[in-house]
Amino acid sequence: MDPHDAFKQEVDRNVRSLAADTDLQALSRIWVREVAPHRWPYNFRWMDRPAIQFPTDAWAMQELVWAVRPDLIIETGIAHGGSLVFSASMLALLDMADAVERGETLDPRQSHRCVLGIDIDIRPHNRVAIEAHPMSSRIRMIQGSSVAPEIVAQVQSIAAGYGRVMVCLDSNHTHDHVLAELQAYAPLTSVGSYCVVFDTLLDDMPAALSVDRPWGPGNSPKSAVHAWLGTHPEFEINRDIQHKLLLTVAPDGYLRRTR
Repeated sequence: MDPHDAFKQEVDRNVRSLAADTDLQALSRIWVREVAPHRWPYNFRWMDRPAIQFPTDAWAMQELVWAVRPDLIIETGIAHGGSLVFSASMLALLDMADAVERGETLDPRQSHRCVLGIDIDIRPHNRVAIEAHPMSSRIRMIQGSSVAPEIVAQVQSIAAGYGRVMVCLDSNHTHDHVLAELQAYAPLTSVGSYCVVFDTLLDDMPAALSVDRPWGPGNSPKSAVHAWLGTHPEFEINRDIQHKLLLTVAPDGYLRRTR
């Protein structure tokens, strides 16, 4: 057997073993629950911009970007811009790899790849920092509600100019808002690509952790995902990702478009 195939089979066995270890899965949820009051995801940066995510999910995202090789990544929720910068840097690496394969010199000014961020309130200090960042040439931002008809229409118009599209939803976490985002943006996901819904873990956490928020268990990104999937068989949950990560903000949130 080819050694690369042999290693992949070993990894597949590892992931199945992790999925079957219910004690370990439960322990991981306990760890996430206990670290939540400490706002652990706030402690990490990507290329000097705060990226409020679990590092494990960032690793999963770079694997998906490399596999899908998107031309456009759509992200709802900008905050400090770390996720936008992360996605832009992943797209830059794709361009670099493509140039090497073609034996060409990379010219970033000619890149078509882009990350598009939408947020209802892009704070001025964050906008300034993002626009001054070395990755800014690959970033576009739209201010407005991600579910407002005029914003959705603008994003759809932009996406029409791209071949392979990936979507990441990480703004308002209420059931109704995420369901509306899924209805608006998931159809833009290319076949074989992903619509990733973040913070689905809220459904698995104690309600007390969301006491000061308009969302919580039963009114969360995960409840929206399951409601939406009931009428969208063209998407499926890739649970292998959450099983191998163990620590993730997106259980049942990695949605692969199959057709």
